[in-house]
Amino acid sequence: MTGASGERITDPVAFIRANTRLRAVPLVPEIALHVADEAVPLWTKTEDELGEAGLPPPFWAFAWAGGQALARYVLDHPDAVAGRDVLDLASGSGLVAIAAMKAGARSVCAADIDRFALAAVRLNAQANDVTISVGDGDVLAGATCSPVQTVLAGDIFYERDTAERALAFLSGHAAAGATVLIGDPGRSYLPRDRLRRLADYHVPVTRELEDTEIKHTAVWTLAARP
Repeated sequence: MTGASGERITDPVAFIRANTRLRAVPLVPEIALHVADEAVPLWTKTEDELGEAGLPPPFWAFAWAGGQALARYVLDHPDAVAGRDVLDLASGSGLVAIAAMKAGARSVCAADIDRFALAAVRLNAQANDVTISVGDGDVLAGATCSPVQTVLAGDIFYERDTAERALAFLSGHAAAGATVLIGDPGRSYLPRDRLRRLADYHVPVTRELEDTEIKHTAVWTLAARP
């Protein structure tokens, strides 16, 4: 990939360091992430640097409500991940993956299709003194991490096609006996009829990304179909 000036972008880590600050996560102060102060300027700069318009938001640069709630739940209920191999689906910043490792997971694979997100996961894992592997590829399309016993998904049901693919993927893991935990602040395509609510949180967020400064967010579990 090349930027608008024609210069090839070769170091996502350097880009992340230059455009974010390491700060504690509001609902999960045990964890610090490299996060951006503002969404729109970073979004624009990312598109300019890559010379590509219409990119999705830089999900890796923010602690989204669903991820914060799920990370809080995992830290407070370590039995969900302790001693297990864990997959963090659509990991973004790596917040939930880091929480799983801090809660005693045997291993965590953070999966994301954005190479900047994978760089952010590595950088944030290092900042929190944990080791996380990254899954390079779209696990919803068949790319795989090692077999896992717990699958974590924070804030993934925001778009119809992605939600449908994610539900099919998560349902397959649930049918195979894995624990599936989902953090979601009420996105449009959350499959509530398939879920059981486990916990509720009031999550501090930025109005630049959400419609309120405190987002009511739940953690759910997905059961296998009878």
